[in-house]
Amino acid sequence: MTPSPDAVPFRSPIMSIEPHWIDFNGHLNMAYYHVLFDRVVDQMWLTMGLGAAYRQERGKSTFTAECHVRYLRELHPDDKVEVAMWLIGADDKRLHSFAELRHATEGWIAATSETMTLHVDMETRKVAPFPPDIASHVAAMAAAHAAIARPPAAGRAIAMPVSSTAFVAEHN
Repeated sequence: MTPSPDAVPFRSPIMSIEPHWIDFNGHLNMAYYHVLFDRVVDQMWLTMGLGAAYRQERGKSTFTAECHVRYLRELHPDDKVEVAMWLIGADDKRLHSFAELRHATEGWIAATSETMTLHVDMETRKVAPFPPDIASHVAAMAAAHAAIARPPAAGRAIAMPVSSTAFVAEHN
């Protein structure tokens, strides 16, 4: 299946917060932000031919190598959410994606997730190039997403100011 260039960024259907995902603070537990993002990864990957059938029939899959999640605003039991996802980079073995988890009716961003995903040969369990047909789907998606604005929060790193080392020195 070839991704449609007009479907950028990729958008999930509206999803509900499941009651058992709420923690003792009365908001969505951090682990379930990952669940919501992961559901959309599976949906977007499927449009590039990287679903369960690909794994079953061709013995290849994808593994997450790195993920950076920013928790920006609490989600609560009755909230409805949706995810917008961009493929912001790709090469012959890797996919670099960025996603925003938004409140479905009010539009504010609850969290972002930036992920590096590797294409893996399941027999050798090693990173391997995409086959030509899948590479063309990946390239089409990457080109479509390159034609729109890159999310401003993409590429952020975790860091503390250098002055934070003074805190450590004071308390040792």
